[in-house]
Amino acid sequence: MADIRYYDVILKPVITEKSMNAMADRKYTFLVHPDATKSQIKDAVEKMFAGTKVQTVNTMNLGGKNKRRGMVYGKTAKTKKAIVTLTADSKDIEIFEGL
Repeated sequence: MADIRYYDVILKPVITEKSMNAMADRKYTFLVHPDATKSQIKDAVEKMFAGTKVQTVNTMNLGGKNKRRGMVYGKTAKTKKAIVTLTADSKDIEIFEGL
């Protein structure tokens, strides 16, 4: 496994209708590095967003989709999503505030 730093763990936030509704329950969704563990994701969120305290981290591995262009078949890259639940006394994550 590669040496993953905390700033390499979180790739980008997931902005969908379902993830925006989950923010009312203090759950935030991110695309993360495929080799990242739950403890690495927890540390990365707490270091990148000051004042946040993570209660739980749920992850899901998403395999690549089969795609076709003419007669050529291929696969898209596999990804990993993480749903991070914050504690009640934690600060909110600011990047989601104006959405």
